[in-house]
Amino acid sequence: MRKASIERKTTETEIAASVVLDGTGAYDVKTGVGFLDHMLEQLARHSLIDIKLRAKGDLHIDFHHTTEDSGIALGQAVAKALGDRKGIRRYASLHLPMDEAMTRAAIDVSGRPFLVWKVDFSRPKIGDFDTELVREWFQAFAMNAGITLHVETLYGDNNHHIAESCFKALARCLREAIEIDPRQKDRIPSTKGSLSK
Repeated sequence: MRKASIERKTTETEIAASVVLDGTGAYDVKTGVGFLDHMLEQLARHSLIDIKLRAKGDLHIDFHHTTEDSGIALGQAVAKALGDRKGIRRYASLHLPMDEAMTRAAIDVSGRPFLVWKVDFSRPKIGDFDTELVREWFQAFAMNAGITLHVETLYGDNNHHIAESCFKALARCLREAIEIDPRQKDRIPSTKGSLSK
């Protein structure tokens, strides 16, 4: 079973994250940021990656460091659990609807991190969560997981739905892209023979 744990401690946050890539979508997430917990629970449930995450951050300042560092830690855990990426499908894309919102996502589990982000919010906050932090989490996750990720919300009015559609779209793409392809389970899906950075 592909799994990994990461502990990350800075002067701003303390985070322990563990993932089981071949899981059932179980989650146990406590960051101290309610909206972030909700999004990470969606990520686990729809990717079928088991996620356990504990974060203690400088929430008296704002949610930035806790959000970003949670993305870093989860990305590092996913990368570690993927190992040499042998046998994975590697690519996935989809359109994900959530009520009036539609988000398109595409992923290459390439070892070459890159984020293309075309998502606009009409308000600065969802509850007490800064909408600009959604991109910060995706940037941190993509860079540390070693994935190329394109996310674009094509339309939508409700900011909660827009954010959630982004996390669910990532989840569904991850589920497909990291799945073992029985036709090449012993091969790295690259003519270079490597998917490391």
